[in-house]
Amino acid sequence: MALLENWEKWTSFLGEQVTEAKEHGMSKKMIEKSAVQIGDYLAKNVDPKNEQERVLADLWAVADGEEKHALANCIIKLVQSHRVQ
Repeated sequence: MALLENWEKWTSFLGEQVTEAKEHGMSKKMIEKSAVQIGDYLAKNVDPKNEQERVLADLWAVADGEEKHALANCIIKLVQSHRVQ
């Protein structure tokens, strides 16, 4: 997955996906739930490709369910703030 090798490309891609989801009427809760599912998938199936992804993977590995939702929300905010700049 070449997209995952570059942090800026990855966050830009995620920001675009969040924007599209909102434009198509997806609720914040559904976006969050999807982000947690994607996080779980990535944690189980994809090796981190850069330092930022390693930090997220390490945090995800020690987080409980509620903390994963909080991390997912933080990531959503992060990628949205990158879209605004």
